[in-house]
Amino acid sequence: MAYTILIVDDSKTIRAILTKTLRLTGIPINAIHEAGNGQEALDCLHADWIDLVLTDLNMPVMTGIELINAMVGDDLLKDIPVVVISTDGSSTRIEELKAKGIREYIQKPFTPEAIGAVIETVLGVTHE
Repeated sequence: MAYTILIVDDSKTIRAILTKTLRLTGIPINAIHEAGNGQEALDCLHADWIDLVLTDLNMPVMTGIELINAMVGDDLLKDIPVVVISTDGSSTRIEELKAKGIREYIQKPFTPEAIGAVIETVLGVTHE
């Protein structure tokens, strides 16, 4: 199975780094979509089949938290796994987000190995 992943971050540089990192993991990827904020992400989620969302929290227009809240309240989107990648590493924030159903939380700066390991775990990818 090949996966379709949505990267949500207002930094084009971070989106490019994550895209390159994903390609290097060896995880079978069908497509990688990008969004610059939560609203663009919701538009993409309603237009395309997405298997995993990687999102930042602090973005203009619609934050990652607002995106997560919108996904939780939408029957079609609530079961899509979300991994937060953010500079905000407060344990209170992480606990709040895990209570909303996010699967994992990766703090920036991150390593490609950390990203790959978390995504493999979240998607249940096994290497033959």
